[in-house]
Amino acid sequence: MHEPATIHHATQAACRWPDKPALICTPSGRRCSYAELDAAANQAAHALGQLGLAPGDGIAFCLPNGVAFAVLMLAALRTGLYYTPLPTKASAADIAYICNDAGARLLVLDAASGAHAELPALLAPECPLIISQADPTQPGAWEKLLAQQPATTPTDPRPGIEMVYSSGSTGKPKGVRKALPVRNWTDADPRNAAIASAAHLGDDSVYLSTSPLYHSAPHRYLSASLNAGATVVVMERFDAQASLECIDRYDCTHSLWVPTMFHRLLKLDPSVRQRYRGERHRVAIHGAAPCPVPLKRAMIDWWGPILVEYYSGSEGLGSTTIDSREWLAHPGSVGKPRQVAVHVLDEQFQPLPPGEVGTIFFDAPSAFSYWRDDEKTRGATSPQGWKTYGDIGYLDEEGYLYLTDRRSFTVISGGVNIYPQEIENTLLAHPDVEDVAVFGVPDEDLGEKLAAVIQLSAGVTANAATALAMQAHCRAAGGSIKTPKLIRFCPEFPRTDSGKVQKARLRAQFLQEHDAPTFG
Repeated sequence: MHEPATIHHATQAACRWPDKPALICTPSGRRCSYAELDAAANQAAHALGQLGLAPGDGIAFCLPNGVAFAVLMLAALRTGLYYTPLPTKASAADIAYICNDAGARLLVLDAASGAHAELPALLAPECPLIISQADPTQPGAWEKLLAQQPATTPTDPRPGIEMVYSSGSTGKPKGVRKALPVRNWTDADPRNAAIASAAHLGDDSVYLSTSPLYHSAPHRYLSASLNAGATVVVMERFDAQASLECIDRYDCTHSLWVPTMFHRLLKLDPSVRQRYRGERHRVAIHGAAPCPVPLKRAMIDWWGPILVEYYSGSEGLGSTTIDSREWLAHPGSVGKPRQVAVHVLDEQFQPLPPGEVGTIFFDAPSAFSYWRDDEKTRGATSPQGWKTYGDIGYLDEEGYLYLTDRRSFTVISGGVNIYPQEIENTLLAHPDVEDVAVFGVPDEDLGEKLAAVIQLSAGVTANAATALAMQAHCRAAGGSIKTPKLIRFCPEFPRTDSGKVQKARLRAQFLQEHDAPTFG
């Protein structure tokens, strides 16, 4: 595989290959060379300074996948700012909550957002709102401001850093704040270097970005790719067939996925799948959610052993990786840790032996805190100083990590801990199941009992007989304790932009919709 190049900053890439495509956006077809991207990032940096922003301040932006997102990200990274990308489909109230909580001093909002009318009344006075319009024939206020700025490097460039917000699956989104980097702004970012090394990203790479860039991993991989001198193909919106066409049209070498995308790829008509060549496609990275074993096997059978799985989180406390060959020898594992040690602890924070399930902690060296939430920070820290994402799992004898579930999703029924992900994996192996969410609901006798909401495959009838078949399938795999007592069928699941099932929302609907047909 190609070794990462010595390029470790987009400005260096612009000097070496000014005309090389840095970004190719699809389906719009917009292209941006490294020279153009670097000049635009410098203009944005000058604009931020003109607006009074200084190192240590924070900005937020709600922008679709495209050049404007990359420009503002790079500008923040060369002006010593904290930057917070926001979900493009967020409501005005949610956008304002994050901006106000983060203390943002600027919000750049896409003109297509439906939130711009309400936001001025919701934002703190010190957070002005500027509208961005990607259409060059009708530039927005942000683009007009940039056009007035010089394209030269800022006079006192300093490295910035992201301040991301957790998904809020168990409550309000929480900001993750780290200290600003102490290094020269053109020196290698250790995190980018780690990504480039793990994924073998270099200046000959063509990376396909499939997901919304505001998510933590997609914008980290965008940054790492640009700072390695790679070309980034940005899908402005995901489409399974289009993603295969992009891989072949642009000779993509690298790509980033979530399991839901794999599922959609495998559902394509065989004639569409057969057209995929992937002649240069050598690394398909995936993460963000557990990947069921049958699904991953099917992808490896199709694409070959090019899948690389990672386990990490927005907090950046630590990570594991596993390539396809390792995974085939350890199916279901998310790999071994990179750079930091991983520990599985019991409720008294004592290390557990291989095979025993407990909370996963990383021996993270970097300082980290949840913004304005000391209690949550303490809850993520062990007495040893190790940090956790809140996930449950175990290590095998060889040190490979396996995820069982999130601690917050654990169901305690009759005093027994049950991990819904295990039951979900069992049901996903059934040919009649398209997707599933399992969770606990109140029970007078047991405290909690298992409930499952199932999205059936096309052509399968949602009735009592189907529910009984699902229960029998679970009972055969894990016994009665791991069998949902209540089953409800749903034609379509609520999902995040990255394809994750919104389990908390499904559970709330389950508890509120008393008249919905329920079997069990």
